[in-house]
Amino acid sequence: MAKKDYENFLNKIDQLNQLVELINNSPEKYQLIISCKTHEDVVELAKQWGYEIGKRWGES
Repeated sequence: MAKKDYENFLNKIDQLNQLVELINNSPEKYQLIISCKTHEDVVELAKQWGYEIGKRWGES
């Protein structure tokens, strides 16, 4: 894993942690996230909320 990949990895973890906190603090967002049927649905919903969680650490 290159240094840049590691930084991307850490950023994704940070984004996921922030997303979890947002969902845990909002019953409405919790209902929306659990209604997602696919990974792509979750990624798109997170993007609407300002989070980028779709890329893997090795993707550009």
